[in-house]
Amino acid sequence: MTVEELLEKYAAGVLDFTGVDLCEANLSGVKLNGVNLSHANLSVVNLSGANLSEANLSHAKLNVARLSGANLTSAILNNSSLNVANLIRADLSRAQLREATLIRAELIRADLSRTDLFEANLTSADLREATLRQANLRRANLSEATLRGCSLTGANLETANLNATDMGRADLSGANLRDAELRQANLSRANLSGADLSGANLRWADLSGANLRWADLSNAKLSGASLIGADLSNANLTNASLVHTDLTQAKLIKAEWIGADLTGAVLTGAKLYATSRFGLKTEGITCEWVDLSPTGDRSIIQKFNSEDSGDFFNETPPTIRIIVDAALEHDANFALAGSYYEIYREYRKLKQPPTIEIGRRRTILTFRVDSDQDLFATAYIAILPFIDATNTQQNIDRLLEMIRGEDISLLGLKTPHRVRQLRTLIEEARNQAQIIRDMRKNLELAAKLNFFKAPTQTILTNSSAQTLILYDNPYFGKRFINPLDANATFFDNITSESAQYMLPSLNMVVDFVKSFYYIEQ
Repeated sequence: MTVEELLEKYAAGVLDFTGVDLCEANLSGVKLNGVNLSHANLSVVNLSGANLSEANLSHAKLNVARLSGANLTSAILNNSSLNVANLIRADLSRAQLREATLIRAELIRADLSRTDLFEANLTSADLREATLRQANLRRANLSEATLRGCSLTGANLETANLNATDMGRADLSGANLRDAELRQANLSRANLSGADLSGANLRWADLSGANLRWADLSNAKLSGASLIGADLSNANLTNASLVHTDLTQAKLIKAEWIGADLTGAVLTGAKLYATSRFGLKTEGITCEWVDLSPTGDRSIIQKFNSEDSGDFFNETPPTIRIIVDAALEHDANFALAGSYYEIYREYRKLKQPPTIEIGRRRTILTFRVDSDQDLFATAYIAILPFIDATNTQQNIDRLLEMIRGEDISLLGLKTPHRVRQLRTLIEEARNQAQIIRDMRKNLELAAKLNFFKAPTQTILTNSSAQTLILYDNPYFGKRFINPLDANATFFDNITSESAQYMLPSLNMVVDFVKSFYYIEQ
């Protein structure tokens, strides 16, 4: 069939040209929207500027075809062959290219928004500055392709092959790259904020200067990758492999990376404000200094000797343990959950409910906090449901005054700076505690139950595994048994105001606080 015959029939309303052979034909600028050219041979055809919107080109051969500027919106190109085709500035938005082959195709500045490229083969294709917003590239092969400056916002690249792909300065914000292959990929200065890279293989990838804020990199493989100057603020790096990864001056503010393997990694100049440092593998790391300032402006620098950095990156989780001298019963469990829910609504540093260990006679509530400096203030709040709250809070205030009132400069504690920070945090907690008390609700219910009247111990553990007994009720572990009314006698005795509450020694408190990383410039 000649081009003239095809156009004449199309003008007469014929749309079905299945299997037609138009190899090397000139169809530039033609209007063939809605046409059926499935299984057609259109290799080396000139279709530049043509209107093929909603056309059916499934299983068609379009190798080396010229489709620059063509309108292929909503076209069906499933299983089609477009190897080495020229699709520069073509509009392929909402088109279907499932399992299509586009090896070495030119798609510079093409529009592929919402296009379905499931399992498509785009090996070595040129997609510079193309638009692929919300495109489906799941299981697609983009190895060694060029996607520099591409917009892939919200695109689905789950399990896609992007090995050695160039995505420098590409916008992949909110993209799904779960379990994708990105070995030796170039993602320098790419925007990956909020992207899902969980389980992705990024070995030896270049992520220098990349924006990875709020990205999910849990279980990702980043061995040998370059993250120099990358922004990983609030990113999830839980259980990630960062072996020999270069994190020089990377921004890791508030990042979560418990279980990460940093063996042999470089962390010099990393910004680590409010980033936990426990549960990490850090053997053989290189780190001369880190930035602990809230904004990463180098106002708070921690320098290390050759062996100090290992200790710094091997914390234990800072915890607060409230040991209750009573078994947890169903009504108390209900009141406990309600109380901590109300407390959390006003005090968001109590992010998670406590873990609970229940024994025959005792119950242990364990609260994990983000940093050492939050221990005292959070303990001030966590004890609220219990009758021992007032005495525990008084102990916290006394400990702070004890540090403040003594000349302890010889002990190495930079008193003004550290105490000022502790006082500010505790004052905030005190104000929040009063608001929570005024709300009452679940706290009133707790106050009526014997579980919350039982003696308690409150023990702090800092990131250096040092413990401090913040409060120890004198009646803890002492049962006053009366066969007539054991419970009443016991709880009447423990609420006596005549009991003396011992404070830890000054040296114990100073050693505990000295381990906090309140670093001055």
